[in-house]
Amino acid sequence: MADDIQDYLKSHVFGQPQLKPDEKRSFLGNFRERVALALTIKQLRTTKAESLVRDVLKRYPGMRIYINGRMGKTLINRYLRVAVELDYPFTILAQNGLRVSQPLTEQDFGLVIAGSKKITRPVVL
Repeated sequence: MADDIQDYLKSHVFGQPQLKPDEKRSFLGNFRERVALALTIKQLRTTKAESLVRDVLKRYPGMRIYINGRMGKTLINRYLRVAVELDYPFTILAQNGLRVSQPLTEQDFGLVIAGSKKITRPVVL
């Protein structure tokens, strides 16, 4: 009985325990092994990024694009246009409601292409 009360209190005070929360937070809600491509905001600003994203989307059908909604509108719109052109599902994540608000840096991931299962051969840059 005492253990049940302790578990109840812990789950309501601290929330439900999560598996690899830091990894999921950095990969826009995905586990690393499910990611085909992850690009930082700095990498998304390069000229080769859009063609790389297009190639990966064609190579991995049935996945989803996750876009960091805290980026600038220009970058968001560029990759939304790619997703719409290729009829690829996408999600824009704003990550509101975090206890600690951290400023967005160039090293944060801006775009992640991931699926629901482990990727055997992810794209390595």
